[in-house]
Amino acid sequence: MSAPKKGRGGSAGKAAAGGSGRGATGRGAQAKGGLKVRVKTAKGRTLASKNWLERQLNDPYVAAAKREGYRSRAAYKLLELDERFHLLKPGLSVVDLGAAPGGWTQVSVAKVNAMGIKGGPRGKVLGVDLTAIDPIAGATLMQLDFMTGDADKVVAEALGGRVDVVLSDMAAPATGHPQTDHLRIIALCEAAAEFARMVLAPGGSFLAKVLRGGTERGLLDQLKKDFAQVRHAKPPASRADSAEIYVVATGFRGQQ
Repeated sequence: MSAPKKGRGGSAGKAAAGGSGRGATGRGAQAKGGLKVRVKTAKGRTLASKNWLERQLNDPYVAAAKREGYRSRAAYKLLELDERFHLLKPGLSVVDLGAAPGGWTQVSVAKVNAMGIKGGPRGKVLGVDLTAIDPIAGATLMQLDFMTGDADKVVAEALGGRVDVVLSDMAAPATGHPQTDHLRIIALCEAAAEFARMVLAPGGSFLAKVLRGGTERGLLDQLKKDFAQVRHAKPPASRADSAEIYVVATGFRGQQ
């Protein structure tokens, strides 16, 4: 999927709140006129904060997220990954780990409930995070540490059984030391993969963020044992200068 296109102002946000679902295609609007906004330095503003603000103001995905009602530009990463791998389908149950502020949860609600308004199957979406998340229509939100011993039982009870998709866009706070950051995010991915093994139904899918260089060999080997297919992808919405990529595992074989 390419960068957000000129589209239907606000339809995706309505879909995420239980509306038509048309906006879930991710067709946002590009920054108008092609003019780059430059931020002047100001007292108390560091160069890093100036650069960050300038990047935000010139990012078409940020503009599209505001216009379409998504809580973060990250929503477009999931939209683009789903367009390629078809993970989210009407009627499925989904767990979004590290869900705050809720962009991926919004996309999931729109996707799994896309046929609900026409009498088709309605899915279930559970957003889990250590911090509280503002309500999202159509989703169950839970303040929970998924690494605790009984988290899988709590999730199964909330969704009425095993789930079809486990998502994780989690990343530990950056330290500025590439090796340390890599180890931290891989540790989160390993924890998410272990959780997925406990809650997924046979045939289920797992999507998680890793860093450039791909998944660690031990984790990759385990995923290949647990899933029929394991691939890596970097969606267009992921900034070119970001080291993040995603591991996509499909066809869960069931608990061994």
